[in-house]
This record gives sequence, C-alpha cells and structure tokens, in this order.
Amino acid sequence: MTDSSRSWFISSVDICGEGSTDILIRDGLIVALGKEAREGAHDTRRINADGLIALPGLVDLHTHLRQPGQEDAETIETGTRAAAIGGYTAVHAMANTTPVADTASVVDQVWELGREAGWVEVRPVGAVTQGLAGTHLSSMGAMANARSQVRVFSDDGKCVDDPVLMRRALEYVKAFDGVVAQHCQDQGLTEGAQMNESALSGELGLRGWPAVAEEAIIARDILLAQHVGSRLHVCHLSTAGSVDLIRWGKSMGVKVTAEVTPHHLLLTEECARSYDPIYKVNPPLRSAKDVEALREGLADGTIDIVATDHAPHPLESKDCEWQSGAFGMTGLETALPILIETMVKTGRMTWKDLARVFSTTPARIGRVASQGRGIVVGAPANITLVDPAVRRKVDPAAQWTRSTNTPYRGMELPGQVLYTFHKGDSTVREGKPVVQEER
Repeated sequence: MTDSSRSWFISSVDICGEGSTDILIRDGLIVALGKEAREGAHDTRRINADGLIALPGLVDLHTHLRQPGQEDAETIETGTRAAAIGGYTAVHAMANTTPVADTASVVDQVWELGREAGWVEVRPVGAVTQGLAGTHLSSMGAMANARSQVRVFSDDGKCVDDPVLMRRALEYVKAFDGVVAQHCQDQGLTEGAQMNESALSGELGLRGWPAVAEEAIIARDILLAQHVGSRLHVCHLSTAGSVDLIRWGKSMGVKVTAEVTPHHLLLTEECARSYDPIYKVNPPLRSAKDVEALREGLADGTIDIVATDHAPHPLESKDCEWQSGAFGMTGLETALPILIETMVKTGRMTWKDLARVFSTTPARIGRVASQGRGIVVGAPANITLVDPAVRRKVDPAAQWTRSTNTPYRGMELPGQVLYTFHKGDSTVREGKPVVQEER
C-alpha cells in the first residue's frame, strides 16, 4: 500500500533550466515526469513550483562535521541540517575528528549518526594515515569493508608529505576502487604562513603562503597517480598554476579530479586587509588573477566539482587577532548562492552545469550510487527546488550550522533553497528544516 505522506506532486518546475514539467514522487522514487506525473497525481501532497528550478540533490565531497570530539563547533545533527538547508542530500564527512576516523569503528559511528539524524546521506571519509600523523597507513581496507563502505580517503587539514607513503596509499585504494583526496600543502614552504604570498602580504606584515607550496604537491601526486594507475582527487584548488597542472594531468590521461570551493571563487586576498580572521582559510584566499583562473577552470571542465570545505569553529577560535585565528569557513548554506552569483549570473555556466559540478560528478567521484543520478524516472527522489529570483543578505545568526564563522556576513546573494527532498522525504519545506515526525 502506498504511503501518501511520502507522495509528492511537484508542478510546473524547471528541471535544470531546460524547461517546465511536473514530477511525481512515491515511496522515495521519482515515478513519473510530465503528463504521466499529472495523470498519476492522486492522493499526494502538492507543490506549485512555477518559477522554481529543480536540481538533483547536491553532493558535497568535502565537509567537516567535527563529530566525534569537537561538538562545540558542529555536530552531525547540526551540520547535516545546515546541509539540507543548502540543498544537499549527501555529504562526505572529513576524517580530522577526535578520535580520527582511521578505523572501521569510527567511520561506522559517523555513518550511523548520520542515519539517525536523517537530514542527508552521510558518507564518512577515512584517514589515509593513522592519526593523520603521516607515518603509517591507516586501516583503509577495513574501512572499505565496513558497513559505511568508505571509498574516499584523505588526511585533509594535513598533506600526505611522504611520497613513498602517498604512492602506497594510491596503490592500496585500487583494490576497492577508492580515491585518495590530497590536501596539497608543502609544510616546509608554509611554516608560519598566514595569507597568500604577494606584495599585499608584505604590506600587511603577514607571513606569505606561496602558490608553489600547493602546486609542487599537485605535480608530484599527478605523476605518482600516473605511475600506479590510481585515482587521485585534489582538494580545494586555489591558484592559477594549480588549474594548469590539473589540465596537464588530464591531457596525459591521468585519473585526476579536482575541486574548488565557493570562497575561492568569490573572495580574494584583499579581504585580509581587515585583519579579520573570518577570512583566514587553508589554502589562503588568493589574488584576483587566481580567482579568474579558477572560474575559467570550472567553466571549461578542468576543475570537476565544487566542494564546500565547510569548516565550522567555536566563536573564540575566530573572535581573536589574525595570527591566533583558526583556519576555515562555513559554507554549506551559501555554496549554491555563490555559484549562482559567480557562474550562472555571469553566463559562464548553466543550471545544467551546476547539476554536474554539484551533484552528478561528486557522486561519481565518491562512488555514491544512490546520489547524482539526476531527475529521471526510477531514480531516488533526491531533489532540490531553488527560487532563483530571491536575493537575501547573509545573517550568521539565522543560519542552521552551529558555528557563525561565515565570511559572507551582510553580503547579498541570489537564490534560496525552498525544498530539499532526501530519498523522497521533504527535509526542507519553504526554506525551513522539517523535523522527522513531520516528514
């Protein structure tokens, strides 16, 4: 018997900017589109979506949920609720928790907490090395065979510096079609670094973070991935040279993919003039020339996906002088509006392109079979409905993440997620989170 509470008829919605149609959802699946949806829309809840854009549920390959151990900054409950508000239906939870997610028991704990919260699908990322110490490989095989079936491994926040260890990790993940997501940062070149190395860093008296510190590791790891024939994913590109290196790697047939964050597409090093650590992030905000190269690389497909690197922090970690401030920004609730502003409004990308970089491709890289399949009959009903006409000012106090360290405070951005459907359940309705009892 069909559960009418899980049946939805969405009328007159524009799917990925390619034309208006209707969508029928039953029992967690998209069961009909267009005329067939209208004919089958009996005993359903209805949404008049005229003027709204439907996107496949967004998938984030790079989220810090902080739990276990750092619940003062974020929890899986609060972080995934914020993700749903931002239009996400799946997130990959990074391993730099306390304890580190370097064993099957910890990744399964994260996975189970995500299931209990129910806002989005939580896919744990396993650490590459034990304790993120960079000396011994973690139990990657055990994590791959755990209930959570980890396929993405990263020491994000730290670089796997040792080339021999990185090679072994790339070889190891081939056995279960995994991918190593590298945080590219030469530690020797960035010791004590505070912002992008440039004339501005000298003017501000802040130690510079050179582009070559990122680019040298990318070049090395592309060659390692080519040598062993494994999948490499490069986290948070930030420089023009990095884009060129990814382009070079792909031209040689290397299995390399790359991500860019919304903040690196919008903000520049000029933000550091305020000495406000809200703008302090790893890798640092770069020059306007770098931002332009990143936008170009995303538009032409060199950069595969957008990932938030959502990095919540407690207030005291940012309400301090620049040198003492923690690296990182929140991003789950603002990622889509920033991409609308920087890429869609400027004509560089279409809504269909956004579906690719926000959903289809990150799901493929992370090997998440239930996500990124598009808005097609038979697919799980992971759908985001966006009102592109709305412009809103970012108010940290009004966001649903536990932390308030957003760099967009007071900025007016376009687009609002009004509905998020996760496996047919409406987790967000009219822009507000829906508790489980009401879904």
